[in-house]
Amino acid sequence: MASRLFLVLGGVRSGKSAFAESKIATLSEGPILYVATGVAVDDDMTERIRLHRESRPQEWSTLEEPTKLAEKLGPMLTGDGAPGAVIIDSMDVWVANLLMENQSENKHPLEEIVTTEAEQLLKLVVDSPQAFVFVSSEVGLSLVPTEPLGRHFQDLLGT
Repeated sequence: MASRLFLVLGGVRSGKSAFAESKIATLSEGPILYVATGVAVDDDMTERIRLHRESRPQEWSTLEEPTKLAEKLGPMLTGDGAPGAVIIDSMDVWVANLLMENQSENKHPLEEIVTTEAEQLLKLVVDSPQAFVFVSSEVGLSLVPTEPLGRHFQDLLGT
């Protein structure tokens, strides 16, 4: 079966994850892999991650990976125990992690890094039989950030 890709967009704390989790449950009768991109950088994020972990069904597998999605996910998609569906929550946090890991005032190297990682991930999705659900915040309808890194982030999510 060819891969299927679904994108769930919405505002911050709008229920995107819960919607995506209910959607993915209908896409596969087999195991589900939850890919979490969040990093516990402070108490608030630690609590959010804890709540997300507790809300997921126990039978789901979890991969916590902030930046190297294709590299870490690829080996998990084949062989015995491969998931029937994958949810990646969230793409906007993943892009933010890539930007923070590779901070630069110059926009072009950042675009190249994010584009390269995204192309590797999309190639993996296209070449895989699993159903995928990507979750991301919609940032294009908000104010233009005052900081260059914030504008780079918004621009990259919009492309």
